[in-house]
Amino acid sequence: MIEYAVVGSGIGGSSMAAYLDAKGYETVLFEKEPYLGGCSSTFVHGGYAYNTGATTLAGYQEGHIVKSMFDKIGFTPELLVTDPTIVIIQNEKITPRFSDLEDFLEVLEKNYPHPKNREFWTLVHRLGKEFYALHGHYYSNRSLWHKLISLTSFFPLLVRFQRFLRTNAYDFINDFYGDISEEYQKFLEAQILIVAQAHSKEINFFTAALSLGYSFNETHYVPGGFGRLFDQMTAKMKYIKRNTQIEKIERHSDHFTLHTKNESLKAKKVILNSTIYDSEKLFNDEKVKNYYQKYETLNNHQSSFMLYMTIRSDKKYEHHYQLIQDEQYTHSISNAVFVSFSDVTDNMLTPEGHYSVTASIHTDVRFWEDKQTYQSKKSELQTQMLKSICAILDINEEEIVHQFAATPRSFKRYINRSQLGGNAITMKNFLPKLPSNDTPIKDLYQVGDTVYAAQGWPGVMLGVENLRGLLDV
Repeated sequence: MIEYAVVGSGIGGSSMAAYLDAKGYETVLFEKEPYLGGCSSTFVHGGYAYNTGATTLAGYQEGHIVKSMFDKIGFTPELLVTDPTIVIIQNEKITPRFSDLEDFLEVLEKNYPHPKNREFWTLVHRLGKEFYALHGHYYSNRSLWHKLISLTSFFPLLVRFQRFLRTNAYDFINDFYGDISEEYQKFLEAQILIVAQAHSKEINFFTAALSLGYSFNETHYVPGGFGRLFDQMTAKMKYIKRNTQIEKIERHSDHFTLHTKNESLKAKKVILNSTIYDSEKLFNDEKVKNYYQKYETLNNHQSSFMLYMTIRSDKKYEHHYQLIQDEQYTHSISNAVFVSFSDVTDNMLTPEGHYSVTASIHTDVRFWEDKQTYQSKKSELQTQMLKSICAILDINEEEIVHQFAATPRSFKRYINRSQLGGNAITMKNFLPKLPSNDTPIKDLYQVGDTVYAAQGWPGVMLGVENLRGLLDV
């Protein structure tokens, strides 16, 4: 019988499995696809490689959670610093999000002048620094008693930031500035949505500040694609089962039995890296199903529509862009497209003289359920995104050597989930309503972007660290 079975190789699953294996626990990592990483994987289509979704790594610096967890695993990734983190283009205004506050403010004042800009962004910068310096809080869902005890660990955080936790971000920003243009509001809104995965009216200002301050952290590009990072992080693991989907999990008094198409395996403990709204489908046990079903209401059906391209060009592109237009894109829930380019020197990911491009926009899973209109909708949004990206970033049609699109249905087929972006921490879904990394079911645990703490590398790694403490390993 194995000690830990980890189901799913996303950020949380791969990190936790690599850590447990490094600490000497017999651990097996299951992945449905041939490549590791889930939403953050790298795949090949038409002979060209692409990052599936996530294209930037934040939090790998001294004092931050990602580096701390990698150090515990004993893993040092190969990275390139990205600065500016992202270049935002809106109405021909080009605003690089430099990691240095003063450099960013200098550009911001030219494009969006306001007498309160320095005060506002200094606050955003400070809140991020103070939050990541705090330690000692943890969150448990094992029982009501354990939840109440764990919540007391957040008292220092709640006391320190209570002013920013009470008010939704939209109202706080408008009250702070007094008068703010619609253009500047959209500039802020787009940055909040890409990180928090929710709109400013849905989240408190503290969450919005961490989102707006994301670019003040050191961010990195991963040469060779994110799939290479996951392969390197798990390289020392003894047991990795790729192309292996867990179809059913049976709970017993002292272990679990995990069933695939061709075999069964017994494990003392199970860690799921699946979405919490879908996890109950793996079980027939009523206690387990009842626990997961109560979180199905948290599914906001939010996802991504992706446009992938390989272009041949001698132009110089930054790693990341956010292109904001006035009107919302068709069959989407956003007016902003996030576009990532491979590094010009990264010949592991793409041939010399080429760029691998991953572009995404927020959409709703339910937009893509009608089979009769599916292809027409896909073609319409793909064409609209392509036209916009090429026009704004000066890409000629003859430079595109390969392109295709993916919808939430595509993600459901390949990574077994259609909801992307995780479980946003909104005003309605905050502590203590947030799912934790442990459960009331003995030896059943959860990691990933739909449980504590949040999305992205820093958010998921906070959950990995939380689970590590709950397991006492």
